[in-house]
Amino acid sequence: MDVGEDTWLDRLGAYLARRLETESSGYEPYTPSDPETLRRVLVPGDILLVEGNYRLSAAIKYLTQSTWSHAALYVGDALPEREGGGERPRLVEVNLGDGCIAVPLSKYATYNTRICRAHGLSPEDRATVVTFMVDKLGLKYDLKNIFDMLRYFFPTPPVPVRWRRRMIAFGSGDPTRAICSSLIAQAYEQVRYPILPEVTRAPGRASAQSNYSRREIMHIRHHSLYTPRDFDLSPYFRIVKPTLEYGFDYRAVEWAQPTATEAEPATADKAAI
Repeated sequence: MDVGEDTWLDRLGAYLARRLETESSGYEPYTPSDPETLRRVLVPGDILLVEGNYRLSAAIKYLTQSTWSHAALYVGDALPEREGGGERPRLVEVNLGDGCIAVPLSKYATYNTRICRAHGLSPEDRATVVTFMVDKLGLKYDLKNIFDMLRYFFPTPPVPVRWRRRMIAFGSGDPTRAICSSLIAQAYEQVRYPILPEVTRAPGRASAQSNYSRREIMHIRHHSLYTPRDFDLSPYFRIVKPTLEYGFDYRAVEWAQPTATEAEPATADKAAI
């Protein structure tokens, strides 16, 4: 491949990436994320799942049958302040076109999000996960991977469940083509923390408490097969909800009084009964 062809493919790849990262109109989150509240609750190593509204997000949500189309790792104060001021980047993520980048929490202030936290992660292992992600900053997508991107421009046909997960991955497993969740899965592989491991059950020795027992042998699934929803479904990650972390009391909630207009339909229904 000559230099001219290489440049042309790069330009075409960049164009397709921009189109796939175009936001759709009409998106409104149910519970917008407050960056300050998130910062108080998040700890390094936490995973922030995002309900995206990009063209690519719609395909990922369909193929995974999930609300979540994107994942980012919280690294706390591991990255320096931005030169010239501005909000400190505290999330490391992988985006199509941009590759692995650091962004501030405010980027997702207008999206539905969910915090997933590895249970019982030691401080040393937490630091290892964060360091792995920070060291990947600057990793780029291979934008010449045109045919993988083109499939997302067509309506998504019905796909058998067993094939959907593999349709999400870009490329042939090259580390420069990792999607957001697969790079985070790689980070947790460094400390052998389970996400959704493949489990092999083997007959065990009978015990006094039961007629039989089973022991489970867990195998780490390849990182390229992980999707954002896997951190949500994992039995080893806790879901952290910011509103419940600071003494939520349902009795202190102030409910708005319904207006006359809002009350009319209920009155009419009652009269009809």
